[in-house]
Amino acid sequence: MSKLPKLSGQEIIKILVEEFGFEAVRQKGSHVVLRKFEAGEKIVTVVPLYREVKTGTLIGILKLAKIRRKEFLEKIQK
Repeated sequence: MSKLPKLSGQEIIKILVEEFGFEAVRQKGSHVVLRKFEAGEKIVTVVPLYREVKTGTLIGILKLAKIRRKEFLEKIQK
């Protein structure tokens, strides 16, 4: 399995919005809440606006967003 790259919070938000159909709903401090509706289900994830998001944090963001690691890597390697 490929390693996840080091990305900033802004880069992660851009990928989730443009590639996975999320929308930024609100921001509190340095955390942005993203949401999308899929098959009648609301999916919510939270992304911190850090310069470099740690790999474990990115994995947690992807779990909340119900995105597989492989799927995420395919989208960012376009």
